[in-house]
Amino acid sequence: MKNGTVSQRLFAGAVHYLDSPGQYYSSLTVDLLKTRIQQGDAALGPRNTTVIWNTTQDIIKHDGVRGLWRGTTATLMRNVPGVALYMTGLTHLRSMMAKSPHFAAQEVHKSPDGVKTVLPQLSSQGNLLAGATARVAVGFLLNPFSVVKARFESELYSYKSLTGSLASMVRMGPSELMRGFVASSLRDAPYAGLFVVVYEAVKRETTLLAPNVHATTIHGLSAASAGAIATLATHPFDVIKTKMQVRSEERYRGFLSTTLRIWQQRGIPGFFDGTSLRVSRKILSSVIGWVVFEGVLLFIHNTN
Repeated sequence: MKNGTVSQRLFAGAVHYLDSPGQYYSSLTVDLLKTRIQQGDAALGPRNTTVIWNTTQDIIKHDGVRGLWRGTTATLMRNVPGVALYMTGLTHLRSMMAKSPHFAAQEVHKSPDGVKTVLPQLSSQGNLLAGATARVAVGFLLNPFSVVKARFESELYSYKSLTGSLASMVRMGPSELMRGFVASSLRDAPYAGLFVVVYEAVKRETTLLAPNVHATTIHGLSAASAGAIATLATHPFDVIKTKMQVRSEERYRGFLSTTLRIWQQRGIPGFFDGTSLRVSRKILSSVIGWVVFEGVLLFIHNTN
């Protein structure tokens, strides 16, 4: 199989979470800070670095330095299978769509400096649809773990264990397990679709303009560009999702009511709380994730 077997894609998709301990542990802290900043029910005071620093100090004051890594197990349960399933599902879906004349790329550009990617090549519309479909499907399967992850990162809940938190949510019914799924889908579908479109476009153009550049550099540049653009475009839905998943008040139980509440309290700036944290984390994780994913598949391709 040109782009690897299913098991090889699963391995390539999951391994990047273990390839850089520094990146992994720093991303946990960034996610926790982002959740704490977004969860509020009142107007924030100082902005940007000041509110980030104040939030960090508050966590250390109450929970110690270890508090910055609260919810590590919940994050592992959500992100490791999530990344593996998404990368595998995306590649498999793109492989199927590449056989259709409606979605296959009309022109396949090859670098004179050897193979730089073994991923299926689709049109922009195909990449948009494949990315959105794969991301929403994985989000649906793992939404209960997303809720648990957000609540562990928030100080509004006193969960002691992963199993205890899941059991508590199960007792409250299916609606609690799927809390925030609409907002997550409105964030994830355009994010993943935009990411794949921009990633493939930058990779294609960079390969044409600089054919002698190493594949790792091309993949890293493409992932950083795609991560930044897709994150900025979809961040408002991330704020809405966080509030729906961690706030227990009735006004935060619906998508429209949550959106209205944010607008009334903060206006447009309220939809961009934690932007710098999420953008920085997404750029870093995208670069490492896609460089490793494509690198592993290229290695498998070359050894075969």
